[in-house]
Amino acid sequence: MVVSWIAAVLCTGVIAALVWFAIPLVPAIATLVGDTLRATSP
Repeated sequence: MVVSWIAAVLCTGVIAALVWFAIPLVPAIATLVGDTLRATSP
């Protein structure tokens, strides 16, 4: 029972860290997707 709590907290921390590091990339990704869609549309 205790091991599952430790694993859940650890996984939540890892996911939160990944989201935290990905936040600055959101505008760059949005720009890349927008440019790609503009380039493919006639």
